[in-house]
Amino acid sequence: MQRRNVAAAYSPYDGLRNTGRYVSEHITRAEFAKLVPPETASVLLCESLRGHRGRTGAHGWPSSNCLSVELSERLVRVLESRGAKMPQQKDIVKIAIQMPGAYPQLIRLDQKKPLSAVIKEVCDGWNLPGHDNYALQYADGVQTYITESNRLDIKNGCILRLTKAPGRCAEDLFKGIQSMDLGVRCDSLKQLATVSTDVTFAQEFISRDGHLLLVKIVEDSSESALIMTHTLTAFMELMDHGIVSWENLSSVFIEKIARFVNAEAADASIQQVCLDILESMVLSGHSLFMQVKQVVTMERLIAHLQMTNQQIQTKAMALLMALLQTAGDADRKEMFAYLNKKNLRQYIYKNIIHSSGSVQDEMAHYLYVLQSVTLNHLEPRMRTPLDCYSQEQRDVLHSLRQAAFETESENSLSHERRRSLCAKEFKKLGFSNNSNPGQDLVRTPPGLLALDTMFYFAARNPDAYSRFVLENSSREDKHECPFARSSIRLTLVLCEILRIGEAPSETGSDYHPVFFSQDRLLEELFCVCIQLLNKTWKEMRATQEDFDKVMQVVREQITRTLSTKPTSLELFKNKVNALNYSEILKLRQTERLHQEETLAPPVLELKERLKPELLELIRQQRLNRLCQGTLFRKISSRRRQDKLWYCRLSPNHKMLHYGDVEEDSETPPVETLQEKIPVADIKALLVGKECPHMKENKGKQNKEVSDLAFSITYDVEEYSLNFVAPSRTDFCLWTDGLSVLLGREMSSESMRSELDILLSMEIKLRLLDLENIPIPENAPLVPKPPSNYNFCYDFSQTEQ
Repeated sequence: MQRRNVAAAYSPYDGLRNTGRYVSEHITRAEFAKLVPPETASVLLCESLRGHRGRTGAHGWPSSNCLSVELSERLVRVLESRGAKMPQQKDIVKIAIQMPGAYPQLIRLDQKKPLSAVIKEVCDGWNLPGHDNYALQYADGVQTYITESNRLDIKNGCILRLTKAPGRCAEDLFKGIQSMDLGVRCDSLKQLATVSTDVTFAQEFISRDGHLLLVKIVEDSSESALIMTHTLTAFMELMDHGIVSWENLSSVFIEKIARFVNAEAADASIQQVCLDILESMVLSGHSLFMQVKQVVTMERLIAHLQMTNQQIQTKAMALLMALLQTAGDADRKEMFAYLNKKNLRQYIYKNIIHSSGSVQDEMAHYLYVLQSVTLNHLEPRMRTPLDCYSQEQRDVLHSLRQAAFETESENSLSHERRRSLCAKEFKKLGFSNNSNPGQDLVRTPPGLLALDTMFYFAARNPDAYSRFVLENSSREDKHECPFARSSIRLTLVLCEILRIGEAPSETGSDYHPVFFSQDRLLEELFCVCIQLLNKTWKEMRATQEDFDKVMQVVREQITRTLSTKPTSLELFKNKVNALNYSEILKLRQTERLHQEETLAPPVLELKERLKPELLELIRQQRLNRLCQGTLFRKISSRRRQDKLWYCRLSPNHKMLHYGDVEEDSETPPVETLQEKIPVADIKALLVGKECPHMKENKGKQNKEVSDLAFSITYDVEEYSLNFVAPSRTDFCLWTDGLSVLLGREMSSESMRSELDILLSMEIKLRLLDLENIPIPENAPLVPKPPSNYNFCYDFSQTEQ
């Protein structure tokens, strides 16, 4: 039965009309006959018998769902006078219940009634004995069992199914897995892998030590690849509920799982699940991390990254990132040394970034994590100030000076002469404190990292380094570009752009492909950007007072270029140098023109007149976007890679449809989304930290996630549907669209930006004839009428 038929079975007067059960409990058949006219009673009897299959009330006559409004009002008054307590409307849910081979039942579920009593009534309606052997579960989507703890999630129009109770199902599958019949065993494990996603079933199955039976099957390793895949999948789903600790697993089981991963010729489905299991083990605790680290070879993980199977690549990256993030400093350093020795970044660069297929969201997240964790190795140097008493660090400073200036033998100079010469040369290098240049590097960040980048540039590009320093030292003082000061600030800018020192975000995916093409990305970027800074300084004809302006332009050049995702350092170098100061000015001017508003009163008046029409256009666009729908990801604290769901607005703008979907699925039709919420029931729209799912996870979610979170509350604000938008654009589209549905004003920055663009375009079209003509602040004076109208042409003569 379609869900819309369930809703259609009830009229707007359900609150008064659906009183049959209460009537049968409190009014005798004789009294009912006095209240109901004979012709109505006969129709009522026929409809009741047909719709309820002959069920009768306590006094021997059928219950009814087809009373008229007037009759319902009279019956309700009689019931109330006799002390009958009618159920509150918010405690009643109108649903359908299915069972294979039986006619569906349409019932009004009283949420105050015990679930066992509801199941008994349903079984009695189909004459089924032993109601304890049955349970209710959702018929569509994720077929979760209905329990006392989750029954409040049932909404109007839901379709449920009467099925075997989880305990009975667990017992049957427990026996089926041990069957001697290979087909029965395979089918039981396949079904187990499906139903194990339900926590109620998982509790029943685990209480029978079913998970230990699966562990034994894996340890024996005597089954076929298909059965082993079902076994491992079921085990992973059971463990994912957190009912049993991963710490209880035996070393034999862990070694068997690792053997599947390390095998060169193994079933891809088995390896995929095994990688998933090992990732969960590593994330569960340090002791399991140590065991997994010992049995899984890094060489095999790197080999998995070279495969063409994207799922295997993704799971291998997930395990690798789990190992790196869980490891202590010493273990992480050791692992990175091995991965660098094996050229991990080159394999990723060749087999993932430059593969024929596009990089999926999950893989992008792991690439971002690897980039973040690797770059964070520079954080200690960034947080460490220069030690003026360190001979090693002082030697590096003097090597920078000596590489830039050819000086006579300093040993033959007196102490004062040598000190004076050094101070003069350090000043030419661009140090603020030329007598003690180490003071310029005391501030953190960038600390010693700035010294490292300067030394790297001087060592790798000695000609460019000498040219930079000598060229600026020969300029007039007010136009020279200070190398040291510029280098220190540029290092800080690069640290901020690359987010060095920031922990990886749970949802981040902003990786730079160029990172995987270089072993020392920061230093190589510095070598390119310090020369860019000198070039921009000359283009801007800057002086010392313009230093901050130059740095702003350089930051913009770098961020704009990195946003284009260059895949190599050479490509980055070409693009960033092409984006010179004049191009930056053009881009800024273009953006400013999009943002500027003409302040002439006639134009402002025209804008006010155009706004309502353009706002309506934006409203329609938002509603159309909601009708197309969006794919959302459920954020989990333990596993990020699954749980996708889709939400879209019905074409008539009356229902929000949503449900779980697979990652590779196309836009699902409205009919396939198993859940829905009437727009009329939506009470409020919440955003950010006000959302229920942000309050529940307070302290666990970062600002990036909370900025994309929004929720809608419905049914007297007792229920909420929680979202985390995939991007800021989707967040603006959905919050605006939901505001329109609620009859409220749109308030997102995206709406304001689009309104400004549309207004600007419309104004330019309306004023197209006034191109390059200044618009007067006040209306011009109307000239006096002419003395005669002899210049007027008479068209009537031509027409004759």
